[in-house]
This record gives sequence, C-alpha cells and structure tokens, in this order.
Amino acid sequence: MRLSSRHGTAGLRVIAAYEAIKTVALVLVALVAFRLEHVQDLEHLVHWLERLPLADSSDLRWQLVGLLRGMGPGKFTAIGIAALAYAVIFGIEGVGLWLGRRWAEWFTVIATGSLIPLELYETLHRFGWIKLATLVGNVAIIVYLVRVVRQQGRESGMGNRKSKGTPS
Repeated sequence: MRLSSRHGTAGLRVIAAYEAIKTVALVLVALVAFRLEHVQDLEHLVHWLERLPLADSSDLRWQLVGLLRGMGPGKFTAIGIAALAYAVIFGIEGVGLWLGRRWAEWFTVIATGSLIPLELYETLHRFGWIKLATLVGNVAIIVYLVRVVRQQGRESGMGNRKSKGTPS
C-alpha cells in the first residue's frame, strides 16, 4: 500500500496533535506535583478527598488518599521533574512532526518504541482498558511512522536515480 504525500502529512499532523495533548497533560501533572510538594497543600487535598460527598463505595477515592499519604510531599518533586522531562520529549516530537521533519519521525519511533515493553508489562500485569488503548495506539503510531519513513526513502531513492540519469 502506497502512502500519498498528502495522506502522510495529514497523519503526521494527527500524531503531532496527539503529542501536543500529551505535552499539555504532563505540564499540568508537573504543576500539580510541584504544588503538592508543600505539606499544607498535600494535606489540604487529602482532607478534601476524604470529605467528598461520595458514597462510601468509592474505592478509588480511598486508594488515592492512601497513595497520597504514602507518598508524602517529597516524592512529588521527582514526579514533577519526570513529567516535565517527558513533556519536553513529547513537545519536541510534536513540533518536529508538525513541521514534517524526518528526524522527528525516527525520534518518535524510537521514543515511543522504547516504552512499548513497559506498557505491555503494565497492561498484562494490571489490565486496564486505558492501558490497552494506549499500547495499541502507540504500536499503531510506530507502524504508521515506519511506513511513512520507508515510503519517503523509496521516493527519495527513486528521485536520486532519475537525477543522476540512471534509468528507473
């Protein structure tokens, strides 16, 4: 199946938009994490979660309260730094893909592919539909980008032969 240049560009723009959404989400996570590194802010959040007017069957709320208390404010700095680091990576990928840079296609393949084993482990170890959707989406992105890059390589290779006077 041949990918047209216009189809390839549209696909790259969709992936770039997805990378932008992940970037914004991670920046928000980082901002919240840096805010929760202050003991009073963490305690205020835990207090608020404990007082939410939800049914007592809200297991997720109590898991979150337990997680927050177990972590303490000190670990939120590390979470914020990690979230910002990933936001930078996703931002670079997104901008490069939006601009149609070939290096960004390979960068995205490598960066996304490096996380597949972890995502696969997490999906199999603690199944969740969101985890499965993320895994499938990232595999689809990798397959798509490899096809785009290979197609561009074929087209540029054919163009080089023609320009040198070699019959195609």
